[in-house]
Amino acid sequence: MLVLLALLLVLLFAGLGFAVHLLWIAAVILFVAWLVGVGLGRGETAGRHHFYRW
Repeated sequence: MLVLLALLLVLLFAGLGFAVHLLWIAAVILFVAWLVGVGLGRGETAGRHHFYRW
């Protein structure tokens, strides 16, 4: 029983680590896309064109 509990904890931590790793990758990709959008927005008609509407 103790071996099954340990195996369950290992699988849980491995799954959480994989999910957190994917979230970090998604966060980096979105950050780079945001930076590109800000850079493109500043190049055209300095104050009127925005990549996003905030």
